[in-house]
Amino acid sequence: MSAEDTQWFYEDLVLVPMSAKDAVDAITQLGTLLQKGGFVKESFIPAVIQREQEFSTGLPTAEVGVAIPHTDVEHVLKQAVAVGILEKPIEFGEMGNPGSTVPIQVICLLAVAKSEIMVKMLQAMVQMFQTPGLLKQIVQAKNAPEIVRIFRQHCRVG
Repeated sequence: MSAEDTQWFYEDLVLVPMSAKDAVDAITQLGTLLQKGGFVKESFIPAVIQREQEFSTGLPTAEVGVAIPHTDVEHVLKQAVAVGILEKPIEFGEMGNPGSTVPIQVICLLAVAKSEIMVKMLQAMVQMFQTPGLLKQIVQAKNAPEIVRIFRQHCRVG
């Protein structure tokens, strides 16, 4: 496996602090970073927004709410994760609980280029977010290099 296959997190794909009025605004901001970086096609942002409306990805946790929006691999050119740390939480639909919302402060917008990796990446993220204290550490990180370091250290897909 090459380094390119294991690289997911980039400083240019981190918004901290991030301000968004709602989930669509947040997905659009992070998706635009992915698009400008050449990671996704123009169809990516509308596809993620549509999928999020059908299958919400907000996760309530003991510390900080997290959302992991994503879409089909056909909209992705190269794998990456865009990360947004919101100054003020916004509401996302709750995963597996239609009609319910969760206040979200951390958003990880996944651009997964291979379908066989999608489940592994989602599992790695959920496992990472269950690590006590880690989400608080991410929210308290004040710059992109620190956030990228935390994600690279704790979220490995392979």
